[in-house]
Amino acid sequence: MDLVKTTGEVVNKVEEKVEKGFEVVKDTFNNLASHLPFANLAKHSNDTFTIEVDLPGVKKEDIELKVEDDYLTVTAVRKYKNETKEEDYYLCESNFGVISRSFVLGDNINRDSIKAKYDNGRLVLTLEKEESKKTKSISIN
Repeated sequence: MDLVKTTGEVVNKVEEKVEKGFEVVKDTFNNLASHLPFANLAKHSNDTFTIEVDLPGVKKEDIELKVEDDYLTVTAVRKYKNETKEEDYYLCESNFGVISRSFVLGDNINRDSIKAKYDNGRLVLTLEKEESKKTKSISIN
C-alpha cells in the first residue's frame, strides 16, 4: 500500500465532493433569489417613505399585503407560461411560484395609513409616520 498515493486519492475525492457541494448551494441560492423580489426604499420627507417592489409578470389580484406585529409582508404568486405551437414542434416553458418579501416597520410608522399602488409590475407602498411622531418645527419668538 502506497500511503502517498492513497492520501492523494482521498484528497482528490474530498475536493470533488466540496466542489459538488458548492454547486448545490449555488443552485439553491439562485432558486431562492428568483423568489425574492427586488425592492427600493426611499425617504421623501421627514414623515413619508416609499418602498418600491418589483413584481414583473404578477397580476394585481395575485398580490397579498399583510401587516403583522412589526412586519409588512408582500406575498405574490407568479404564474408565467410561454407556449409556442408550430407545425413541427411544441414548446411550453412555465414559471410558477410564490414570491415573498418582508419589511420591518419602525414603531413610528402608522400601520393604518399604509397605501399601495400597483402599475405595470411595480408595487409602490407609501408609509407615513404616526402623527404624534412626525417632525414638527418650532418657531422662535
